[in-house]
Amino acid sequence: MDYATLLQIFDSTLRLATPLLLACLAGLFSERAGIFDIGLEGKILAAAFMSAAVAAVSGSVWLGLFAGIGASLALSALHGVASITFRGNQLISGVAINFLAAGLAVLVAQSWFGQGGRTPALIGAGRFEELALPFAESLRAVPVLGPFYADVISGHSILVYVALLCVPMTWYVLFRTRFGLRLRAVGENPAAVDTAGVSVVGLRFAAVGICGLLCGIAGAYLSTGLNAGFVKDMSAGRGFIALAALIFAKWRPWYALGACLLFGLFGALESRPDVIEAVLGFKVQAQLLSALPYIMTVVILAGFVGKAVPPRAGGEPYVKER
Repeated sequence: MDYATLLQIFDSTLRLATPLLLACLAGLFSERAGIFDIGLEGKILAAAFMSAAVAAVSGSVWLGLFAGIGASLALSALHGVASITFRGNQLISGVAINFLAAGLAVLVAQSWFGQGGRTPALIGAGRFEELALPFAESLRAVPVLGPFYADVISGHSILVYVALLCVPMTWYVLFRTRFGLRLRAVGENPAAVDTAGVSVVGLRFAAVGICGLLCGIAGAYLSTGLNAGFVKDMSAGRGFIALAALIFAKWRPWYALGACLLFGLFGALESRPDVIEAVLGFKVQAQLLSALPYIMTVVILAGFVGKAVPPRAGGEPYVKER
């Protein structure tokens, strides 16, 4: 395997890891506050549809992005009301959101565009264009690092760089700010936070809102950056894979980056059977390659779910003592 092929795999890895990373960080905020969110998949799917639909109609990818974020925030609010206000079962609420988004996205897409649940193909200003970072071409001639910078680091849409920037921002917010300290405390001991005069409900709704924002960006990237439109079930289990990455990362932002890049690598190898054949020395069936990311999700969960300790108050509705 030559260096050029390796760079192509790294480039695909970063592209495929971006929606996973955004969804993983979204789940991190939510679960750190004690709200388990199985509905990441539904939020991504709803955001992907709304982003593509609005971008197709308006011709503006930025309007599409805001529409996708709005759709995701609406589902996050629904999840918050069900699980925080009415103290419902958080897992059931998340599953309901997944079903709701999967059905409504296709139904509305067919009603609006009549293309079998798809949106029209996005072109021009309806998609996020690739950005060339400074000195990318001039540094290409530098051995090893030049091509890596030009072909892997440079040449992505702005949302890829936003996702990478979200990692240190998440770390800073959670571990270096008063808001982050309180948010983590709510996920561990909400009664102590309430005793200190801080609103548990407010902090949990804030976490759910941040979760909706990040899932909205993930869905928008999926349909307007990674692809050129919306198709049925295009999230393809990424919300569940992001949850697996979150457990694998033990609810830490930097570990989440590594976990999502690992899952992105599995997805990149799916489209390069020649590389796997060259490494293993024999041909692998296409069906097995397509299932590789999901197989590794099960393997990682089976190996690490018992070793990862979630926030102690996670999944439990808070009832204020009188």
